[in-house]
Amino acid sequence: MSSSTFAMHPQLSADTFVLGDWPLCRVLRMNDRLYPWVILVPRVADVREIIDLAEADQQQLMTEIARASRTLKTLLNPDKLNAAALGNAVPQLHVHVIARYKTDPAWPRPIWGVKPPVAFGDDADAELARLRPAFAPFQ
Repeated sequence: MSSSTFAMHPQLSADTFVLGDWPLCRVLRMNDRLYPWVILVPRVADVREIIDLAEADQQQLMTEIARASRTLKTLLNPDKLNAAALGNAVPQLHVHVIARYKTDPAWPRPIWGVKPPVAFGDDADAELARLRPAFAPFQ
């Protein structure tokens, strides 16, 4: 992994809270209270697609997607987990891992474009304090 020139896309920085760094990815919480939603951003410069990563980093990304998914499943007991690397609006490689419920506003459709995000307010610190230990760094 080459993180010496890694920088997060400004849109990702504006829309999220940092939960921490894993071996490959920066782990983010989307600032949207409608959906329990983390985003994994490989700390590798100038990467747009999963296939642009070195093979070992591709494998590490899959490990980290699985860990994020297991963590959300354990914490939140969702009806379904969604994982997606779209990148249409933000070209920097990032993977969304979203806990979905049959009662959420978009079910069963994808979440994008259904409702505008509802940002956390004064309760953002409580949400981050609840999540950060579960998404703590690992080796």
